[in-house]
Amino acid sequence: MATQNGKDLLIKVDMTGDGQFETLAGLRATRISFNAETVDVTSLESQGGWRELLAGAGVRSASISGSGVFRDETTDERARQLFFDGVTPDCQVVVPDFGTVEGPFQVTALDYVGSHNGEATYELSLASAGALSFTAA
Repeated sequence: MATQNGKDLLIKVDMTGDGQFETLAGLRATRISFNAETVDVTSLESQGGWRELLAGAGVRSASISGSGVFRDETTDERARQLFFDGVTPDCQVVVPDFGTVEGPFQVTALDYVGSHNGEATYELSLASAGALSFTAA
């Protein structure tokens, strides 16, 4: 796999439920993280005292985060609407030369930051709210 351009990692949201995904504009940095809880089934009979984990058990989740600058009123409104409505729209995370992760996510944090001599920025966090699918590039 060749080196990828970070700006090509996109977060897209289906705002109306019609299957049309819109990129959250103005993001400068994005991240998707996958997590899986473990279920420890270690016992006195565990070989050599090594920990044993139960395969396929535990809760899986994903989180998305991003930060950037608001480029227009539409971007600001889109992010704010998702948070205040508390909805779980379908989202896509496009990872260049890897694939697309898709499923429901909820905005769990929306921060606005501004300094006297700089631009206004925002930070956004989303948590998976159901089963996710993956389509390879």
